[in-house]
Amino acid sequence: MLHVRRMEPFYTKKEGNRLKLVFAYQYFSITKEDELYHFVPVEGKEIIINLNNLQIENLSEVFVFQKGSRFIRLPLYQLLTISNIHDHLQLIYDSLELSKEKGKTEQFTSTNKEVVDLITQLEKDNKLRLIDQALAVRDENLFITLTHRL
Repeated sequence: MLHVRRMEPFYTKKEGNRLKLVFAYQYFSITKEDELYHFVPVEGKEIIINLNNLQIENLSEVFVFQKGSRFIRLPLYQLLTISNIHDHLQLIYDSLELSKEKGKTEQFTSTNKEVVDLITQLEKDNKLRLIDQALAVRDENLFITLTHRL
């Protein structure tokens, strides 16, 4: 059995309901009989995942791994059946979902800060109007109270 040792996409790209994971040198390696083979992008270099059903669409894609002068050519469907690649794909998917959620949280936090800033500005403007009103009606006590709160 093969063991995926390292699997990090060089980059990921979302196209509609598909997620492309593109691999490059040094980002993907497997072990076979305790020998380490590194991915070489000679033939296939990407995994395409349908995000609606989380199925891999390009099962016939051939990945090539090299150790010295020896090569292993594996179609993706075979790599899926004889290795632990599912674990690595799940980790990649989870990290992408987590970063997507983090982005939403940051956007929400940013929106909250804008709301707080707006409320603060409105309160300040309201105090200034109250001071103007106190001056207009010549209410010295209200004027002193409001100016001390600024």
